[in-house]
Amino acid sequence: MQSPHYRTRREFLATSALGMGSVALAALLRDEQLLAAPHIPRIGRAFDLSAKPPHAPPKAQAMISLFMHGGPSHVDLLDPKPELTRHDGTDYQGDITYSFKNRASKKLLGSPWKFAKHGQCGTEVSELLPHLAGIVDDVAVIRSMHTDINGHEPSIWFMNTGKAQPGRPSLGAWMTYALGSETQDLPAYVVLSDPGGHPVDGVRNWSNGWLPPLYQGTVVRPTEPRILNLDPPEHLRGLRQQQNLELLSDLNRMHLERHPGENDLEARIVSYELAARMQSAAKEALDISSESEATRKLYGLDDDATAEYGTRCLIARRLVERGVRFVQLFLGGQPWDNHNNIRETLPAICRRTDKPSAALVTDLKQRGLLDTTLVHWGGEIGRLPVTEGEGDKCGRDHNGQGYSMWLAGGGIRGGITYGQTDEFGHRAAVDPVTPNDYQATLLHLFGMDHTQLSFHYNGQDQKLTDNRPCRVVNEWLA
Repeated sequence: MQSPHYRTRREFLATSALGMGSVALAALLRDEQLLAAPHIPRIGRAFDLSAKPPHAPPKAQAMISLFMHGGPSHVDLLDPKPELTRHDGTDYQGDITYSFKNRASKKLLGSPWKFAKHGQCGTEVSELLPHLAGIVDDVAVIRSMHTDINGHEPSIWFMNTGKAQPGRPSLGAWMTYALGSETQDLPAYVVLSDPGGHPVDGVRNWSNGWLPPLYQGTVVRPTEPRILNLDPPEHLRGLRQQQNLELLSDLNRMHLERHPGENDLEARIVSYELAARMQSAAKEALDISSESEATRKLYGLDDDATAEYGTRCLIARRLVERGVRFVQLFLGGQPWDNHNNIRETLPAICRRTDKPSAALVTDLKQRGLLDTTLVHWGGEIGRLPVTEGEGDKCGRDHNGQGYSMWLAGGGIRGGITYGQTDEFGHRAAVDPVTPNDYQATLLHLFGMDHTQLSFHYNGQDQKLTDNRPCRVVNEWLA
């Protein structure tokens, strides 16, 4: 019979507090080879975060995704439609799929904002995005994205996991599973969350799905302290902490002998050992006090409208600069979901995000990082060309049949527009692009073949692109 004084390792971890919270503990566990072996079938790749070779020489080494939950209105931002303006107030003659029929209308709404050509490339951009207009020569604007789904969550799943169903690994989880990290002192996949709360669909946006748990995103808080309890209390530092870690190592060895496997616990231990190294590395990476005044102004840190999002964009640059593979910035809720009062709500979210987003591209370029860092800006759907509601407080309903996003750096050809929606901006009409095409192209830029990257689960080889017919969009590539 087990002694009543004996405690399992799980109990020890649940009740001990070395002052490191949910991301705390020691590098010596893996270094001393004390971790239990996974039960998951091996497929030729080690389940850790060490850097792994891609299938081919890569253009991109890191990615920053600025995900715009809610569906930015492409016909008001990135996809000018003179015919829509010309027919403003008349009835649309085609078929429309509405999400909110009680407020539906077929009355066309021309954009209230002007478009103009910018840069040497002449890309047309709305007056709501003046800072993006200043970097269009470095940007590829994609105008023919489509999910053919009007709902937020299924379209988010399609864009972020490869299929319009929940429970699959996120793009960041796939990237870190495939390639690991260039640093062992910081997480491979970092999520920079919003002070307003989680985005629509919450933590599933950065889930590992059925990949091993160590590939899920590590969330960094939006306010200080950005990582809670990173340091142990004063009375537990030094020799006391070392003794506790040695005891934990002994318990880990006993657990290995008694219960090989337990992947969830394994992933937690990996997080603990990483946290020991993060005690100094994370503080330095997240501390922007050493940034120059010019850099701070570039990101809009001197303006209340842009300071918060600008800070996160700046931190994203600092993270990839230090070897983090994948960084995602999310917004609380879905602020681009402009069903009502679009004349006020759309300019407001543009003011918050436009300057920091453009600054990120500029800053990466100035530091020689843009060539190897892929920047993505976009959401999961667009908006319809017809009004939702009446009068000055009207908005636009969901549109998964056609929408826009932009990409920069990491092997992307700047100064181009790709694809077209129809004359009213409703449906992708020329060179349509699916989320799987987008994902195949991203993997290609990282040196990965989307048909070869797989994980054996549920009796078959699962892929980010879900074994669907899709293509690398070579026209985007530099």
